[in-house]
Amino acid sequence: MSDSDLPRSQRAHITAVTSGKGGVGKTFVSANLAAALAQRGERVLVLDADLGLANLDVVLNLFPKITLHDVFTGKHKLEDAIVPVAGGFSVLLAGSGMVEYSRLTPEVRDQLLATIEAVTPRFDRVLLDTGAGISDVVLYTISLAHDVLVVTTPEPTAMTDAYATIKVLATTQGRRSLQLVVNQVLKPGEGRAIRGQLQQVIDRYVSPGQDTPVKLELVGEVPVDPAVRDAVHKRQLLVDLYPGTAAARAIVALAARIAR
Repeated sequence: MSDSDLPRSQRAHITAVTSGKGGVGKTFVSANLAAALAQRGERVLVLDADLGLANLDVVLNLFPKITLHDVFTGKHKLEDAIVPVAGGFSVLLAGSGMVEYSRLTPEVRDQLLATIEAVTPRFDRVLLDTGAGISDVVLYTISLAHDVLVVTTPEPTAMTDAYATIKVLATTQGRRSLQLVVNQVLKPGEGRAIRGQLQQVIDRYVSPGQDTPVKLELVGEVPVDPAVRDAVHKRQLLVDLYPGTAAARAIVALAARIAR
């Protein structure tokens, strides 16, 4: 998506936060990254783009009365669905268990695009917390973003699925630069090693035949930290609840890298 596709007024920078598989902490990263960016003075919106299996509300301990489903069906205005949260940013929540959003119909495509175009003038940054995998809904959502942030863990299946996602985005959307966050690392430098492994496979199997090589940039690694589990169980933001912990500092460093 180019800037010319967005409204001519002030436009937010749109980042899709995605993953090859579920369970890697994608929504955790999205929410805490939003809070860390807000601490830097940015006006941030997290849009829960996992339209059928939304769980951003669970992470933030929210009980939404109005969701994207209500906006899409015309029951409520978009303004009523945007909710400010304790972390200093705003959220736009999706409904959960909505089977009608499991595939990309023309209606879903149009409504999602219209929603994103409507919110971009109001914020400095919009984070699209996508579903996991490479469904047509996920891929279309990612296509609306300027940048893609892929979240993985050191676990082999997570890395395999992250590679599959990167390959699809490179070949179907022409993505030549993607950002990587490695969550749940056991030791410093593990994220760099994983980025190197993924880049090696990309160089061998994806970049050949493309107009320019596909590059993967490591923008953060978040260590395994017992404070993360505690914050998740308490449904609070790690960067607010335990700001001095290793994982929280890693998220703050990630925000600084993203902001640059």
